[in-house]
This record gives sequence, structure tokens and C-alpha cells, in this order.
Amino acid sequence: YPMSRLPAISRRDLIKVGGVGAVTAVGLSMLAACGSGSSSDSGSGSDSASEITFRLWDEQAAAAYEEALKDFTAETGISVKIEQVAWADYWTNLRNDIASGSAPDVFWTNSSNFVDYAAAGKLVNIDEAIASSERAGWSEAAVAQYSSQGTAWGVPALADPNIAVYYNKSLLDAAGVSVDDLASLAWDPTASSDTLREIATKLTLDAAGKTPADADFDASNIVQFGYNAALDLQAIYLPYLGANGATYQDADGQFTFASEAGVQAFGYLVDLINTSHVAPSAADTNDNGDFSRDQFIQGKMALFQSGAYNLANIKDGASFEWGIVKLPQGPQGRGGVTNYTAAAGSADSRQAEAVTKLLAWLGSAEGSGALGKTGVGLPGNTGAQDTWSAYWKDAGVDVSAMMEIDDTALPGPFGAKIQAGMEATGESLKEVFLGRVDVAEGVKAAQDAGNAAING
Repeated sequence: YPMSRLPAISRRDLIKVGGVGAVTAVGLSMLAACGSGSSSDSGSGSDSASEITFRLWDEQAAAAYEEALKDFTAETGISVKIEQVAWADYWTNLRNDIASGSAPDVFWTNSSNFVDYAAAGKLVNIDEAIASSERAGWSEAAVAQYSSQGTAWGVPALADPNIAVYYNKSLLDAAGVSVDDLASLAWDPTASSDTLREIATKLTLDAAGKTPADADFDASNIVQFGYNAALDLQAIYLPYLGANGATYQDADGQFTFASEAGVQAFGYLVDLINTSHVAPSAADTNDNGDFSRDQFIQGKMALFQSGAYNLANIKDGASFEWGIVKLPQGPQGRGGVTNYTAAAGSADSRQAEAVTKLLAWLGSAEGSGALGKTGVGLPGNTGAQDTWSAYWKDAGVDVSAMMEIDDTALPGPFGAKIQAGMEATGESLKEVFLGRVDVAEGVKAAQDAGNAAING
């Protein structure tokens, strides 16, 4: 699973995700009952020749850390065993390990899952463990995202650059669309036509080479898609909600996306799929968060809205000239997402001092810079973020479009039981994107189901 991707409700997710389960009330009671467990059998509190475990979900990040941690071990005497667990199994395994008292000493987490662990007393209190002098480069946004009840529970390991639009230049050229034209991409849910819809239409073809603008276009036999509207929280509908002035949650964590502006944003996306026919059917994308990416890599999609988590996939897989441009302009802005992945420590670890040292290193410019220098991801520490853009510049990729954060960008999902809430919203939203229910009714049903799961 690519880096720090937010839960997206369909899979990938559900974070599209293939199986991300929320900690239930029963799970929480199990967590609380396992406080005497140990996540490391080596040592009894001393860091002399100690070994601790560090779990994360990304294979490329694991390799980058493996190399960089050699210096950490040389300086501290602390050996770090990296455990890479695939995204599809990550959260279920972590939840079970925490409940049984066998959690890794340090592990990656996202904002959708840490609150329950913190509430159960299973995480290291960062405010107590790491001094302010060791927090140089930590952004206030990152600290806030991983704080609960006024306490920080994670250190910023990885930052998500903003979402952007990848383009296939060969397909643009064939349709008579220039890269400069993409700078004017804009959408408007109250208009019958806009530049995003118009350009995506030019870039969509059926087997006979017809576009949706042609009377004899065959929507049942599309061989090239112009764009990737889909049930994808991080890459698609969070940016659209923000760009139309809507919100996803309020300050208390309640879902708020069924506002008038929110319904407009969802309606626009559903129309791109089912009316304009410029994006793949929800039947293909609802439960396969990689479908659109694979279509783009195979040269069957001209514009692909996604995040930096797909940079390496596209660089390695695409055989055509490609580039990146900013998100389309919406009525209120370009939208986007602000999100961090954090490293958390197990409160049950028998290697408390070693855990604290590793957490401080992971949040430092040196530690998070290990990801930037190898191009794996944007470091969570602001003092090392130039390493990431420099890596991609050397690779011939201009990522500047991903470095600009719009004022209308929304934060990632947060709050206790948020995963259960997203799972509940996802089931209703699938029907909306399939075009089987009225958008306003379906979006309201999704919001109600999500809030019921959170509050139940």
C-alpha cells in the first residue's frame, strides 16, 4: 500500500481499504485488559545492546529506513528490526497485536486509528517522552493531527504532498490538448459546461474513436478515459468538497459532507461518470482503488488525479511522457488534503528509553529525511522536505504542483471510531457513485450512517 494514503473507502480503502477495521468497544476493553503485556522480550528496560521492533506498511520506506538506521544503531547501540506488513493486513494485525500485548515497540499510524489506542492507554505520551528541544521542524498541523485530549501521541514521520493531476502527453497531443490548456482546468457544479468536463470529453474515446460529444458515442465500449472521478476519499472527493466550500467533518469529528455544497460536489463527480462518461464506471472503481492508476499506466487514461503515493508506480510503469499539474480550480479554490503519517510508540514496550530515542530520530530531519533522499515520500520534518523535491527533480519530474497547499484543502479524517464511520459511509456512497440512488438522498444516508457508527 502506497505510503500514507488516507482511507478511501473503496479498497484500497476499505482506506479503501481493504479491511481496515475500527477498534470496537469490545476491542477497547481487550486493549485495556492487556496493559501488562510486552512488545519486546529483549532487555528489561536497559538500552544496552537492545533491539526494538518498528512496523510500517510501505516496502520502499522499509528499505530506506533499513539503510538510514545503520547510523542510528552505531550512535545509540539500539538495533531496530523493521517489520513491513502489507496495507491490506496492517490494521487488523496491529489491532490484534496491541490487544494481545505483543505490539511492535514503534509503529506507523494514521489519524483514523490512533485515537482508540491512545484512549486505551496503549501509546507513548509524546509530550512527556520528547522534549521541545527535540521537536525542531515539527509542524503545528502534524502535532495537532496526532493530538487527542490535549496530548500528542505521535511524531511526524511522513507528510502527504497535495493531490495533483498526472497527464499522459501522448494522449493530450492526439486530442489536440496542450499542457498549457491544463492550467485552466476548472469545474462548476452549477454550470452545464466547464473546462474540466470539456477537456475530459475530448480525451475520452470509444472503440470507434468517438468522443462523448459525438451522437453515436458508445458508452458501453470505452477504450480511453479522460479522467478518474471515483469513490476515492483522498484523491477525489475530499479535494472536491473543499474546492466547493464544503467540509467533511466538524470540529467534533461529526460528518458534515451532506451540506448543499457537499451534495453539489458529489453530484458533479457522479455526473462525470454516469452522464458525461469521461471516467470509469463505479462498478470497476468502487472496490478497486488501483483501477484508475492501472488504466493510466497502461495508456488508457489521459488525466489521473492522485497523490505522491503513486509517483514511483507511474515512474516505473509508464512508457510514455507524463507530467503533473495542479488540481482543477473549483468554485471556492483548488481543494486538496493536508495529512501526515506518524510514528507512535507502544506503552507496553519493555524498552521505553530505546523507544523514545527511536521516536525522536524518526521525527527529526535526519530520520524523516531518509524517506525524502530516496524519493519514497515527503519528510514529516519541514527541515528535510527539500530532499524529496530535489530527488524528483534529479529524476526529471517536476513535483512543484504537489507542494502548493490551497486554503481550501481539508484535513484527513480524525476522531474516535472514525474507521467504523468511514466504513458505514462507504456502503451508501457506493450506491451513489453507481447512480442507483438520488445523490442528495444517498449522500445524506451516508452521512447519517457514518455518524451513527461514530456515536453508537
